Amino acid sequence: MVLRRIVAVSRDTEIQRLARRVGREIFVADDLAETLDIIKTVGPDLVIFDDRFGPGHTHKFLDTVGKNSINVPIVIVDDGENGTGSSAEFIRMGAVDCLQGKGDYSRLEQIASRIKNKSEPAGAERGTLKTFFAEDYAASVAMVGRSKAILDKLKMIRLVAASRCNPVLIVGETGTGKELAAKAIHILRHRNEAFVAVNCAALTANLLESELFGHVKGSFTGADSEKMGLLELAGAGTLFLDEISEMPMDLQAKLLRVIQEKNFRKVGGIKNIACKATIMASSNRNLYKESRANRFRSDLYYRLSICPITIAPLRTPERREDIPLLAEYFLETSTICPEKKGKITSLTKLAVEALQRHNWPGNVRELRNVIERAILLETTDKIGLSSIAINSLECGELSEAGPAGNIKDFSLEKAERELIARALQETGWQKTRAAGLLGITRATLYAKVKQYNIEKGSYVAKGLQNEFLAPSLPQLVTM
Repeated sequence: MVLRRIVAVSRDTEIQRLARRVGREIFVADDLAETLDIIKTVGPDLVIFDDRFGPGHTHKFLDTVGKNSINVPIVIVDDGENGTGSSAEFIRMGAVDCLQGKGDYSRLEQIASRIKNKSEPAGAERGTLKTFFAEDYAASVAMVGRSKAILDKLKMIRLVAASRCNPVLIVGETGTGKELAAKAIHILRHRNEAFVAVNCAALTANLLESELFGHVKGSFTGADSEKMGLLELAGAGTLFLDEISEMPMDLQAKLLRVIQEKNFRKVGGIKNIACKATIMASSNRNLYKESRANRFRSDLYYRLSICPITIAPLRTPERREDIPLLAEYFLETSTICPEKKGKITSLTKLAVEALQRHNWPGNVRELRNVIERAILLETTDKIGLSSIAINSLECGELSEAGPAGNIKDFSLEKAERELIARALQETGWQKTRAAGLLGITRATLYAKVKQYNIEKGSYVAKGLQNEFLAPSLPQLVTM
């Protein structure tokens, strides 16, 4: 049973790994104040606490949560290492349950199942919800659609998952759902193991190598302690390399060796570590053309391309019939405007027709952003044509940027940088809250801040002071 969002309040990697086994999106907090900020921002399904805080701190936190009218289940990992052993006391204070140690996965799965079943609508509403999905496991990773294109994709996912194909390559345009396909394969193949994702475009070459392989103490300046890499963290689960086309060539060679030899060494290490994980990779580029242009290693391309899964863009005739279904799903599941939850019930016929006419260069992610923007704009019980603002930049809605013909000097990179700067500015540089507002992880935010050299007081262009651009940011910075 997989929950949508989980907050792990712990520096312990084992507890973070435990959370990943039942959660699609994991947010990590170091202290109670940061935890409260994350809960307010992302609205998680579950919070997992390290018992290092003790009953006193936990009671204070639960009291604060109650005063803020926040209703979120809290589970304590009580392994007794810190001498607490206070499971009954934690539950009396308001925790829904306690895990007996960091390996108590079966109990955590039972808790996740109870939370999931409680949140699902009953009766006719539940039947309606199931019509969004063609398969049961598609529902567990929110792969919405019943078109022929989706059915063909699910068939290929089943074939690959049932095989021993390793590595697995998933290709498709930005926003088509490549990571969802990877998670579907993961669930079918080894759902009780870890799913670890890394964006190859968000990290520098040195940092990416250290993240993947880990490093030993003293291997380079700043390596003050030994670090476990993502390959090791994935264990017998899945390591998902998003946008592998952005991986530096020398690191591609090292990855190829890992795939072939099934082992690796930490940076600066001499000990071979077995690689048991399934390696999945995605790209929105044509890797064959990239290899022919010497921008991607041809030997790695042929090693990855055993049985590639290609995800069709939303504009293709085979997928267009899923557009109304996706729009309804995003309307029903959106959390962007909690006070309107359940009050906006559907879309008008004209609004649906407008969605079906658009070519969706940003694919499913762009559609989601358009629906969330419409929820913010709509004042009635149905999303009408006037609330469907598709691609604000192309429509010339940035009045201070001049007419559409002058937008040629405007770049996605500039938009991304200035929207990130604005989010940081509006949250008082609280990076966890800014990441939640932008719909990205803290790690991605830190990488982008470093990439664009954003500092406090960064200038935010007046042309981007349109509050309705904010929902579009995830299509610029995540995939």
